[in-house]
Amino acid sequence: MKILLTLRDNDIAPRFDLTSEVLIVDSDHGNVVGNPRNILLPGPSGDELCSLIIKEEISLVVCGGIEEAHFQYLGWKKITVVDRVIGLAADALRLVLAGRLKTGAVLRGSQVDDML
Repeated sequence: MKILLTLRDNDIAPRFDLTSEVLIVDSDHGNVVGNPRNILLPGPSGDELCSLIIKEEISLVVCGGIEEAHFQYLGWKKITVVDRVIGLAADALRLVLAGRLKTGAVLRGSQVDDML
């Protein structure tokens, strides 16, 4: 499964359409395969980000807020979107790999360990 996380510094970006950096991770049975890739986008654009997601054959997107049009488009393309996530991207990735990240998750340090 190929995972894309929207980033702002070390956190999940609060808005999908204002994201200027993403992390792409390949995984297999809950383990990271290969090296994760950080990609700097030329500028914030929800449409361009959707194009990148399709081009990279992403299976799952983790983001903060997302406009309904982008959410519906990605769903139509059979891409799972876990939105309204707040917290560190590393914590979100750990939960995704464990199959435990849920929409609306607020990730705070030791609470993440309890979720695993």
